[in-house]
Amino acid sequence: MFLLGIDLGTSSVKVSVVEAATQKVVSTAQYPETEAEILAPRPGWAEQDPGTWWENTKNAIRKSHTSGKYNPAEISAIGIAYQMHGLVILDAEGKALRNSIIWCDSRAVQTGERAFDALGHAFSLEHHLNSPGNFTASKLAWVKENEPHLYEKIHKVMLPGDFIAYKLSGSMTTSISALSEGVFWDFKFNTLSESILDHFGFSPDLFPEIQPVFSVHGEVTPEVARELGLAPGVVISYKAGDQPNNALSLNVLEPGEVAATAGTSGVIYGVSDKLVYDPASRVNTFAHVNYLPERIRTGILLCINGTGILYSWARKLLAGGLSYPELNRLAGQADLGAEGLRVLPFGNGAERILHNRTLGAHIENIDLNRHSAAHILKAIHEGIAFSFRYGLDIMRENGYHPAVIKAGYSNLFLSEVFQRDFVGATGVPVELYDHDGSVGAALGAGLGTGYFKTAAEAFSGLKEIRTVAPEATGHYNELYEEWKEILNVKLEEHGNR
Repeated sequence: MFLLGIDLGTSSVKVSVVEAATQKVVSTAQYPETEAEILAPRPGWAEQDPGTWWENTKNAIRKSHTSGKYNPAEISAIGIAYQMHGLVILDAEGKALRNSIIWCDSRAVQTGERAFDALGHAFSLEHHLNSPGNFTASKLAWVKENEPHLYEKIHKVMLPGDFIAYKLSGSMTTSISALSEGVFWDFKFNTLSESILDHFGFSPDLFPEIQPVFSVHGEVTPEVARELGLAPGVVISYKAGDQPNNALSLNVLEPGEVAATAGTSGVIYGVSDKLVYDPASRVNTFAHVNYLPERIRTGILLCINGTGILYSWARKLLAGGLSYPELNRLAGQADLGAEGLRVLPFGNGAERILHNRTLGAHIENIDLNRHSAAHILKAIHEGIAFSFRYGLDIMRENGYHPAVIKAGYSNLFLSEVFQRDFVGATGVPVELYDHDGSVGAALGAGLGTGYFKTAAEAFSGLKEIRTVAPEATGHYNELYEEWKEILNVKLEEHGNR
């Protein structure tokens, strides 16, 4: 018996096939090999085509099959992880009416701020744990206001993972966790938010059937089964946003446990047993994968949009086609502090930690006679680490003080330079694990079918690679204060425009 995990990321779709009995990964594949494009038809906009997601998903699954390490007909369940906060709108025939407005799109910021004011800040935070911000509800409102000819054709509103599950099965479902990440869920009344629906004029009929995260969200149709070499009736038994799924993949499920990622975006995600919120909604709280109204488990999410995407940008422009490991080695040639070079990594849309301001990325203090590509890369590592520190300090303001952070040994955490900069800037040790979001989604599918009785059983094979402890924190603190001064100047300039 095998489990298939699908991780719909911004850059690519990754799939893993796991043998349920041993929890061993037998095959992993991703598609496309190069990083997928984010469409930006206007400044601050970010879109992707849901149809391309679906084609990439199918191609990744087919590519995995070519390994020959398993019989595709023996896959019994599918789990899906997906990029959060995206808006997918379908017509009555199940066709996407437009490109998805994805997580880092900033066009709906003003829409969300007006809603926050109209609903009342205290009311919105008590009921939704967040401002509507530029989350999915605000994006849908933007479509309603600016593309009414499309809005009137909407049959169902979905998150990206809901869409992939629908394409596999023909069934339309969602979950409390998904609705909460779109700011459609009322935690106080434990129902679809009437206040959000009333304010924006949304019909409750626009939303799919609400199912538990771990449950049967549909069965693979005979047509899709033939196309992908699967057995008909394979169940989709787990769906979650990429950050709750990352936490699950690291067995981060109980209060006080913390996970981190540094992919296209960077995230610190802490679990709480309370309905907590940041009064300024700079960090956000959503329902975790194991949330139940009678057993609260929320995820406090700190997000920085411009992490891996900044590193990718630097690779394209500065590094002449070097691989990421070569890039990391080059960054390691520069000393701590990067000879005075400072980077603000905020060039990928509105940043929540900056009150939803679109500040842009900045490279400061360039000396044309001293600074090389190595210095710029090292300053990028440090700038990303300092942005994590800035957001973590907001979490600390709100009473959340992680003693240790778990992270997968992937993306920027593959770099020893970044590992040192992250723990030095935050002052928090990091445990690195042999972990992958698509593997977590596969094991989540096993939990959804009941094959695994507990998460501890499902993730019993999770292996720690090493712990990275903070060093030279005093020097990092000095550099951070310098970095923060530059940030504050830029924020003041932005406010005076």
